[in-house]
Order: sequence, then C-alpha cells, then structure tokens
Amino acid sequence: MELQKIEIKFFAVEREPVPLTAFIDLFHGWIQASDGVYHDVADYSHMHQGPGIVLVAPDFYLSVDETGGRRGFLFSQKAPLDGTNQERLAKVSQSALEYCRRLQAEPALQRKIEFRFDEFEITLNDRLLAPNGDEGYGAFKAEVEPFVGQIFGGVPVSLQQESDARRRVRLRIQAMAPVELAAPLGHVESKANGQSRIN
Repeated sequence: MELQKIEIKFFAVEREPVPLTAFIDLFHGWIQASDGVYHDVADYSHMHQGPGIVLVAPDFYLSVDETGGRRGFLFSQKAPLDGTNQERLAKVSQSALEYCRRLQAEPALQRKIEFRFDEFEITLNDRLLAPNGDEGYGAFKAEVEPFVGQIFGGVPVSLQQESDARRRVRLRIQAMAPVELAAPLGHVESKANGQSRIN
C-alpha cells in the first residue's frame, strides 16, 4: 500500500475552556504573518462535532477539529509526498507535532490548551487507494506499527481500527504509558527528509 493523503489528529487537553471561534482570529494572524503560505480560514463552528476551524494551504490544511466529539489538532496532507511510506509518515507527523507545539506556545492559549501525544489518530483520506476492509487495514497496520513502535521507544502500543466500514481507513494509536512531546518529535525529525513548513 502506498500511503498518501495522510491525516494525523492529536487530541487536546484543555486547562481552561477555549471557544472554538477563538481560533479564527489566531489563524488569520498566521495568514498575515506567513507571506502567502496559507490561503484562507473556513469556519465550521456551527456544526456539531464538525471540522471546526480550518486553515487552508495549497498542499495541506490544518484545523482545530471536533469530529467524533473530541477536540484536537488535525493535520491533513493533500499533495503527494515523495519517499518511502515510513518517510511520509514521519514528514506528516513532524508537521503535525510542530504545529501542536506552535499552538501550545501561542500567548493567547498558554496554560489553557495542551495536546496529548500518547494517543492520536492516523487516517488515509483516499477511499480508492485505501478501501475500508480487512485487506486495507492489514496493509495499513503493517506500515504504521513499526513507525509508532519507534516513536514510543518500545512502549506497548494499542492500534484500534475504525469499525464503521462506511468511513475512511483510520487507526487510533495509544501508547500504554505517558509520552512527552520531545520523544515523538525527536524521532520524526531524525527520520523525515526536507525542510519544515512551519512559518
């Protein structure tokens, strides 16, 4: 299986309630400071358990996502990536982790929101490339298991697949011990090729 259109979602832990609409101005500030990296902000805050607030770029988008009833940060790679499947997973993970770190450092959000790195979701946003079935999940797990095993340094990991066959191929990964940001970020930075796209 060729892994493309990879999405990664890290779940949020909120120390203080943060209105979803607060991310609209924050993302507009990123657009103004990015010199053309980002194009637009889409507001889906009116949708219950929806895609939230989305920041759009040509090759990817990112969002504060509330799908499934759990707020989190979602990074979605749209454009094809070069390299091996392991390198693609590392590139997307690196971008997602760095954006989580950037959000946590935002002055308006400090001490209000953090992200947990011992549990996250990886989705393949291409039903043709990755049909939701036993064969698709078998091939997907074969690529994801060694990657997350290295991220968590041998800590036992649970991989749970999406049970609804109408949905996209998705794995929820959970380490059986707490994980700090430095551990997964250090691994993916060493594995991913190319420059970070954070601006």
